[in-house]
Amino acid sequence: MLLKDFYTITSLENNEGQKYSVTLMINPKHEVFGGHFPGNPIMPGVCMMQIIKELTEKVTESTLLMESLSNVKFMALINPDLTPELRLEMDVIEMEEGKVKVKNTTYFGDTVALKLVSVYKKIG
Repeated sequence: MLLKDFYTITSLENNEGQKYSVTLMINPKHEVFGGHFPGNPIMPGVCMMQIIKELTEKVTESTLLMESLSNVKFMALINPDLTPELRLEMDVIEMEEGKVKVKNTTYFGDTVALKLVSVYKKIG
């Protein structure tokens, strides 16, 4: 985990083949929210991308390097004080040449907060 104590995985399920559902709790007291933004904490987009990478590393049991992002859509602000629980739906597709493609949708409650497609290269 790049940011210590930033989140805790409460559930990680392989639904069928390459489909995963992950529930996690964001730590609203984490220091990153002191600066982003004081009095009105908002989840930094780069932190969400890092979480997705770390979850993909966990399910593939590989160290990964982000190669590309596409169709990145931040659709709602995540305030960890109001909605610390996130649900991520991930399709993790093993590709040729040691690459992994991930299609992700992140929710809080019924609200879609983020959609993205990322490609990672296995480096270990």
